[in-house]
Amino acid sequence: MSIPASQPLPPSSDSAAGGAAGTVTDSLVEANRRYAASFTDPGMDARPVRKVAVVSCMDARIDLHRALGLKLGDCHTIRNAGGVVTDDIIRSLTISQRALGTRSVVLIHHTNCGLLSLTEDFRHDLAAEVGQRPTWAVEAFKDLDEDVRQSMQRVRTSPFLLHTDDVRGFVFDVTTGLLREIEPRD
Repeated sequence: MSIPASQPLPPSSDSAAGGAAGTVTDSLVEANRRYAASFTDPGMDARPVRKVAVVSCMDARIDLHRALGLKLGDCHTIRNAGGVVTDDIIRSLTISQRALGTRSVVLIHHTNCGLLSLTEDFRHDLAAEVGQRPTWAVEAFKDLDEDVRQSMQRVRTSPFLLHTDDVRGFVFDVTTGLLREIEPRD
């Protein structure tokens, strides 16, 4: 498997509409300037109001706040490729619970995930290309439901987490927007 070269991104709607040349990051910084011009401090604490941490895939098709009816300040949102529970996710959840008061964990994988088509060969090909082996695992999977169960198990058995009784897992359907709950292992 070869690693694809970076593809140029299409122009953002901001730069296309305004005719401004620049990178995607330039357009994001400009959007931030517009946002900050009318920004008012919401006066919130870093502690999530609903005491929940949501772990999900980084897939750009998933608007977690809208999909779950959440508002700014309601939750901690932790995302990575696949939404898999890695050591870094456990680290973030531990800080979320122990320092910032969350008690519930919601895990969300999704249909048509890119990790369904990858294998650990990705790591090996990457190592051959750059001359250094990645220290991380791809965490690819073939079965969405089973990977959600594995993620729930990793959270429930972590010695670092205080609250493991309200850990639920779901698969988000990217074509319907619906969540399907996955039952944990016995």
